[in-house]
Parts: sequence; structure tokens; C-alpha cells
Amino acid sequence: MSDLEITHQSVRDYIVAKKRGDRVTTDRIVAEVAARFDTRTTDGSEAAELLAATMAVRSGEGE
Repeated sequence: MSDLEITHQSVRDYIVAKKRGDRVTTDRIVAEVAARFDTRTTDGSEAAELLAATMAVRSGEGE
């Protein structure tokens, strides 16, 4: 995962929660990012980072 460049705090929080296996928090973060994207209050880079993190981080893999 070292090749991911994370610039958004929400994505850093998502990664920590996903590594813990915290589905409630990851689902909340995904919903919040989607809402920001849908209302155009983000430029899309946050959603792109979140997608990359979703693909790169395994749930419950620990810190």
C-alpha cells in the first residue's frame, strides 16, 4: 500500500477503520464522501483516493 498517496483526512480515517474491521465507520465515511461528491463540494480527488484505498486495504488486516 506504500504507493498510495493519501492527501485527504477522510481517507486516512477510512484506512484506519478498515484495518480495524470497523464496518460502521467505513460505511459512514463512504457515505459522507459520496454525499460531498454528489453535491460537488469536493473535486473528485477524495473519491478517487477512497476508491484506491478500498482496493488496496484489506479489512481487519491490523495496523
